[in-house]
Amino acid sequence: MSGGLAALLDDIALLAKMAAASVDDVAAASARASVKAAGVVVDDTAVTPQYVHGVSPARELPIIKKIALGSLRNKLLFILPGALALSQFLPWLLTPLLMLGGAYLCFEGAEKILALLRPAHDAPAVETGDEDSLVAGAVRTDFILSAEIMVIALGEVASEPFLTRAVTLAVVAVFITLLVYGVVAVIVKMDDVGLHLATKPRTRRTGRALVQAMPYVLKALSGVGMVAMLWVGGHILLDGLHKLGWHAPLSLAHEAAHAVPHLLSWPVETLLSALAGLLAGALIVGAAHLAGHGKH
Repeated sequence: MSGGLAALLDDIALLAKMAAASVDDVAAASARASVKAAGVVVDDTAVTPQYVHGVSPARELPIIKKIALGSLRNKLLFILPGALALSQFLPWLLTPLLMLGGAYLCFEGAEKILALLRPAHDAPAVETGDEDSLVAGAVRTDFILSAEIMVIALGEVASEPFLTRAVTLAVVAVFITLLVYGVVAVIVKMDDVGLHLATKPRTRRTGRALVQAMPYVLKALSGVGMVAMLWVGGHILLDGLHKLGWHAPLSLAHEAAHAVPHLLSWPVETLLSALAGLLAGALIVGAAHLAGHGKH
């Protein structure tokens, strides 16, 4: 009897160790995947506040909550099963799809840079019809960004067992959604916080500074998102070309990174990835521009 109990306890201990190892694997994979998706995450965070521009302050947080729930539903119910099916039955498609997503990031980043270089024009207004239509439009836009995030995350864990892939993607979906829309909620309410602080004698200066700083914070966030898209998109393209057999571009970036002091190796490699992304994006923008003119 005691021998059976000891064996049972050994089995439980072994299962506990395996579970702990699995949790560690999922945590590590989720962290890697989330970092790789950083460019799209920052862009998503920069884009979303426009959907509550001009909305009554009392409705800002409820609208953001609805968009966040729609985003999470997209990721968990539609994108996650599709990504898992892809990795299980058509894994060879992963690299081309990743490169397609990377090319889109480069295109978006290059377009943003070109927009900065063009003469200033008034930004197109976001449609502010009824709340349901506004939320539906935001969720549709988020679907594209969410799909990019999940495919990039999948590329980071494609070699893991199926269960690890599934749990990792689910963790990434929940974490990224909470991160993006938590930050968005803070951003859109900062003006209100600043105005509230400005009404109190002790915090009046801080409140005014906060209100005045928010437009610059949004511009900075947009700039970081632009650079992050070029960096992540460029790196995806370089890595994809390497996997498809063209090793020279990625090897050149690695050699340049190794030629500088160790502290500068990552910034140099990141800069080269961003430049590769800018070049690819500019070519795509040019091709799209020529195609658009060809239709007229």
